[in-house]
Amino acid sequence: MTASLGGALSRWLAVQTVLGLGGVCAAVYLVIALTLAQRQEESIASKERAVAEVLAGHRQGHETQAGHMLDDMLAGHGELALRVTDARGEIVYLRNPALLASQGQVRRSIEVNGPPERPHAVFATLVLDTRADDALLRRLGWTLLIAALAGAATVSLGAFWRVRRGLSPLRQLVAQTAGIAARSGGRRLDGSAQPTELQPLIGQFNALLDRVADAHGQLEAFNADAAHELNTPLATLISSCELALRRSRGEEELRETLASNLEDLRRLAGIVADMLFLSQADRGTALRSENVVSLAALAGEVLEFHEAALQESGLRTAIDGDASLAVDARLLRRALSNIVGNATRYAVPGSILQVRIVPEPAPGGSVRMSVRNEGEGIAAEHLPRIFDRFYRADSARPQADRNHGLGLSIVAAIARMHGGEAYAVSDGAGVEIGLRLPGEQAGHGPVSSWAHARDAAATA
Repeated sequence: MTASLGGALSRWLAVQTVLGLGGVCAAVYLVIALTLAQRQEESIASKERAVAEVLAGHRQGHETQAGHMLDDMLAGHGELALRVTDARGEIVYLRNPALLASQGQVRRSIEVNGPPERPHAVFATLVLDTRADDALLRRLGWTLLIAALAGAATVSLGAFWRVRRGLSPLRQLVAQTAGIAARSGGRRLDGSAQPTELQPLIGQFNALLDRVADAHGQLEAFNADAAHELNTPLATLISSCELALRRSRGEEELRETLASNLEDLRRLAGIVADMLFLSQADRGTALRSENVVSLAALAGEVLEFHEAALQESGLRTAIDGDASLAVDARLLRRALSNIVGNATRYAVPGSILQVRIVPEPAPGGSVRMSVRNEGEGIAAEHLPRIFDRFYRADSARPQADRNHGLGLSIVAAIARMHGGEAYAVSDGAGVEIGLRLPGEQAGHGPVSSWAHARDAAATA
């Protein structure tokens, strides 16, 4: 069960208010109570000293005079009562006797020795009536209690209203979010009227929507492209089979039909295999990293694999630079092979296909491994998309129909699997496509001293 943020804040503010006001009221009550008690003590102590002085100074036979002095002293103090008895217990002075019998008052009993001519002491009982102060404290206590409860209730209601009002931007965002459908296109949260504290959340949410929209668009494009790429060879295969079945054909003609169909089936298998690889790469397939001592040697193996195509295109090759790096050599060969195959198709016949291996100088930095071919460049608007799946910069380019547009996507996927990135540069005179691979390098070879050259045209 989820708790209400508004309810929780309101309850917390109410509890804080009750505790705060309760503490203040309790402090006020205690201070006043202590002040009254101190005043009572000082008052009765003062009268106690005065009574003792009067009784200690009177002489025998002058009780009437002492009584007058006590009357004068207690005049105007109706809250005081006094009883004086002699050594035999007989009352010699009495004032406010009803107050003397009451309980719970401040009471003092003293023994006072008389002057030398009076051999016996007298005993005085002094009582201070505190009922007025007690009533004042009770009224003060009730007043403070009611004020604390009323204040807490007022603050709680105000806090509840303010919290609800303060959370209204969140409710507006919820309403906006509910209005954004999966196919709402470029609709985003409007944060213009939202408080500053919510701006980062709105920005992150809108960025998330952008990424989701991009992923959705890529998925739709991928589905359309995949359907198109698979539909064409399938339609060709169906048509070929239908034609072959319409009439009886000789063995040689059937063999040619089957060979043609096999070529299309292999192309279909290649597309499916590449799609499966990209799917596994997206799911985070683990790498089998090993320390490749010489990336130049690895590049040489790849160029040797493409030797026939290079000779057919009349291309020469060169490898500049070298480095060692911990990579998945099998995947790196595949990525480099895709780049070399792409460069071979679009290079100018007789030109040089150059493999560059450039360790970057930063500590623990990356190694750039690229292939540059001379030929028609790629327009700037196509460069950011050449690594998209099934993307072709120009479908009218030679041999565009023989490639399904997943080769460079696989290059980018392999770069991401290594924590790096793929990049492409075109300057009008050629294209350079490569990978930037990070990681601790075991060592660098000379950047330009190692060269592998092969004149394919010469050996053709």
